[in-house]
Amino acid sequence: MKQAIQILTLVLVAAVIATVWDGFYILQEGKQAVITQFGAPVGKSETTAGLKFKVPFIQHVRYFEKRILIWDGDPNQIATNDKTFIFMDNTARWRITDALRFLQAVGTEMRAQTLLDDIINGAVRDLVNQNDLIEIIRSSDWDKEYSFARSREEEMNRAPEKGRDKISEMVLQQASKDTLKYGIELIDVMFKRVNYIQSVREKVYSRMISERKRIAAEKRSLGEGRKAEILGKVDRELKEITSEAKRKATEIRGEADAEATKLYGESYNKNVEFYFFQKSLESYRNIIGENTSLILSPKSELLQYLESTGVR
Repeated sequence: MKQAIQILTLVLVAAVIATVWDGFYILQEGKQAVITQFGAPVGKSETTAGLKFKVPFIQHVRYFEKRILIWDGDPNQIATNDKTFIFMDNTARWRITDALRFLQAVGTEMRAQTLLDDIINGAVRDLVNQNDLIEIIRSSDWDKEYSFARSREEEMNRAPEKGRDKISEMVLQQASKDTLKYGIELIDVMFKRVNYIQSVREKVYSRMISERKRIAAEKRSLGEGRKAEILGKVDRELKEITSEAKRKATEIRGEADAEATKLYGESYNKNVEFYFFQKSLESYRNIIGENTSLILSPKSELLQYLESTGVR
């Protein structure tokens, strides 16, 4: 009897230890859990943090993230509605809202990433195929005035009807219809990077270079025009200044000649004979150079004047 009591005591102690060891689990913040029994879910999912109980050894705990998770897709080549091929690299944020449904439909977060690849990439491809390139690369508040490289093509100068943000929202709405049944909520979908394929990229670069050259040529042409305008203005001002200077010089010269004529007249009136003598001297000075001998006729007025004044 005593031995039976000891065995029963050992069994009870073992049961208590087993219960404490495997019958309780701690659910941490940011986690949610589903209890499984023989591989099948039992009851609802646990979402509140704290100490939880389960049947030891028979039931097991499957933990899932309750926090926001990141999906990062691989770049895909997609054709737009206007037949432009682009590479798109997309990302999204998601979370598990129904752990029980998620476990039953998906199983693991790794499989969920693969599932999201198909759902999100499919939605992106559908929406990109239905819209022109402008709608994918430009936001709805795009302003032509602030465009860095303006294309000469009218199609590339128009503002988008929906824009990149609206397309992203449409992708989110379409993809969310498929994710909810898996216990997954998509928070947002973003176009992380959009680029042309290599052949198109080379054409775009060439067009951008040509456009910048055209703009540079326009700038140079405007500069040359401004230069010609400034030089023309300077030339006109120079001619005006020169003409005014010549006019004033002519005016001063005329006044000087008038003054000289006046003085000559006054001299003539005072001494006519001396006046003619001076004019004769000026004439000889203009005709005769230095070291020149002058032979005068006895009838020369100059010689007669010099003799009459006693000059030898």
